Amino acid sequence: MMEFREGAAEERADSGVGFRFLTRRKQVDSNRTGGGHQLAKALSVPQLVVIGVGTTIGAGVYVLVGTAAREHSGPALTISFLIAGIAAALSAFCYAELSSRCPSAGSAYHYSYICVGEGVAWIVGWALILEYSIGGAAVARGISPNLALVFGGKDSLPSFLARVQIPGTDIVVDPCAASLVLIVTILLCLGIKESTFVQGIVTTLNVCVLLFVIIAGGYICFQTGWVGYSVTGGYFPYGVNGVLAGSATVFFAFIGFDSVASTAEEVKNPQRDLPLGIATALTICCSLYMMVSMVVVGLVPYFALDPDTPISSAFAKNDVHWAVYIITSGACLALCSALMGSMLPQPRILMAMSRDGLLPSFFSDVNEHTKVPVKSTIVTGVFASSLTFFMDVSQLAGMVSVGTLLAFTIVAVSILILRYVPPSEVPLPSSLRESIDSVSFCHNSQNNEENAAPSEITCSKHDQEDDDISEAISKESFDYPLIVKETSKENLNEEARRQKAAWSIAFVCAGVLILTISASYSFLPDFLRYTACSASGLLLLAGLFALYWIGQDNARHSFGHAGGFICPFVPFLPVCCILVNTYLLVNLSAGTWLRVSVWLLLGIVVYLFYGRTRSSLTGVVYVPGAHVDEIFKASEFVA
Repeated sequence: MMEFREGAAEERADSGVGFRFLTRRKQVDSNRTGGGHQLAKALSVPQLVVIGVGTTIGAGVYVLVGTAAREHSGPALTISFLIAGIAAALSAFCYAELSSRCPSAGSAYHYSYICVGEGVAWIVGWALILEYSIGGAAVARGISPNLALVFGGKDSLPSFLARVQIPGTDIVVDPCAASLVLIVTILLCLGIKESTFVQGIVTTLNVCVLLFVIIAGGYICFQTGWVGYSVTGGYFPYGVNGVLAGSATVFFAFIGFDSVASTAEEVKNPQRDLPLGIATALTICCSLYMMVSMVVVGLVPYFALDPDTPISSAFAKNDVHWAVYIITSGACLALCSALMGSMLPQPRILMAMSRDGLLPSFFSDVNEHTKVPVKSTIVTGVFASSLTFFMDVSQLAGMVSVGTLLAFTIVAVSILILRYVPPSEVPLPSSLRESIDSVSFCHNSQNNEENAAPSEITCSKHDQEDDDISEAISKESFDYPLIVKETSKENLNEEARRQKAAWSIAFVCAGVLILTISASYSFLPDFLRYTACSASGLLLLAGLFALYWIGQDNARHSFGHAGGFICPFVPFLPVCCILVNTYLLVNLSAGTWLRVSVWLLLGIVVYLFYGRTRSSLTGVVYVPGAHVDEIFKASEFVA
């Protein structure tokens, strides 16, 4: 027997006892239900690699090697980059599977809306908007001083591009950075192929500069005997803890590969190209980082590195002063490429949220000629340019990490949900109610005929019992947001398995959160910390091994688009990913969390007073996925 439930009715009935609208989940593709907002299928593996490498290799590599080597890793900086690369790969594996299964714009917002629910998806999308806004502004603000160094010094830029302080205030405007943001905005409006082509040129030049650092620096190291590795403290002057602390510092140099996932809807063959693009981009970045760090630490002792300009100063100390201009040019190229990469995803996330009704439809308009969301791109570009022009966002740069790490964490949770409790119901518009009732009546009749005696077929009593059981199961499923219940007596064993799996996922998440908080907050009493760590560790392990023992849901094979990448080592790999990213989130500064909290509270207000009531899932009817094709065929017949 088939049951359905109506979103709008549930919301009204539930207003006094909970917020069930927060757990509304959309289907993988909405093409069936209409909508003309389609992006151009124009990207393949080379373009995806360009986007991933260009966005990831920003100016961080030109700065982070000095800070991490001096304060944490010493000569073992290469190992720190390797560990950070492995940690980033955990998230990359999760992104690769979800992007190939659910190839639509929106990245982590889209995946969490499908797997977790509308409330979490809104928080993720709202946090990503903040990330890309501040991230783009911070990158742009870093271009003008580096560009000035290329032209000869701090005050070498033309007067109309130079930074100027507004009299009587502490505001320093940056017309050069703001102009670059507007230029990138215009470039993005021309089309995805055109912008990717330009980013490819800039990224190639940047990689050439890094290869110069590796080759020329390696030659100098062989001439001088790799003096940086002959220090008295040995290869691990700060010990293993220093190497791990260095890994946490350089981990943020790997942020950017998730931009590849935001272009999923524009990829020609997403099942094949997206995993290849993400994996190739991350491999290239990790390899370049490791080789650059190995050479730079070998040129001079780690304690002699300049924390602001470590690579150029290392060459200068070896009397290769002319290389400073090449390296500074590379930093400018890296920043320009990262600026293009950071401004590319934001219009697509706004477009995805607008498609779902959570933001005004203005943001979902796609230009019929360029096949990109031009209106969203212009709005985000003008906002980022204004922010860049008036504000020094360096103190806000830490807020970028919250959006990224939150997205990484939710994507890993989504993998667990997809594998163990994949959504089994599909939201359909209420306009199909007649077809749904027709198919429901047919299945009720068939079930009654199968269960009644051949000479005495009766429906009323049996239907009433089934309806009572189905109603009870449906009500119970809403009490556990991670659980999606089937609605027939034959599937009660499967329901028990799904319920155990859902609780196990909840235990894993709770255990990770308590463990990271108790391990990181040293101001807590020792007894409380040790007790909390022990209890949460046991909770985490219990949930993890319960998932391993329960086994994965067979419905995962038919969820989304088949034939793409499959994340290995589930549940262990996603749980490790959740643990790493939650640890980094917990260890962000209190000031960062305070500023992010203000932004998130503003987002909650916007959602409650706008998105909640205008969501495309308001008034939909949820039906078992197995009957969707039948319902659409019935609707064609009715029409």
